Amino acid sequence: MAAGNGGPIVRMAELEIDPPQLDAYRLLLAEEIEASVALERGVIMLHAVSIRGEPERIRLLEVYASAEAYEAHLQTPHFIKYKTGTSEMVRSLRLLEVDPVMMRAKPDFRIERHSLSQNPGNGQE
Repeated sequence: MAAGNGGPIVRMAELEIDPPQLDAYRLLLAEEIEASVALERGVIMLHAVSIRGEPERIRLLEVYASAEAYEAHLQTPHFIKYKTGTSEMVRSLRLLEVDPVMMRAKPDFRIERHSLSQNPGNGQE
């Protein structure tokens, strides 16, 4: 699954956000993730977490179907809105190309902030 073989692209981003702007950043990030996953077939997953006790330290795990899907993602209106809207909020950004060892997920599983949710109608509260 390395970038050179035409397969999926897996990246990690390490960000540090200006603490007074953290809530505004999280709103823009959530909007961008929701739009990317819903509208872009080539976006396989986008996961965002913060370091416990240091909420301004955000980590993103991104999986794209291909290099072309990643490049297309960078040109979408929702990604451009996120990048321009958060440019003054991000103190530092480090992008890492990573090689997956094992990645699995249950379908329809979601975590938002500190709540656990799944799609409505599946019988789980």
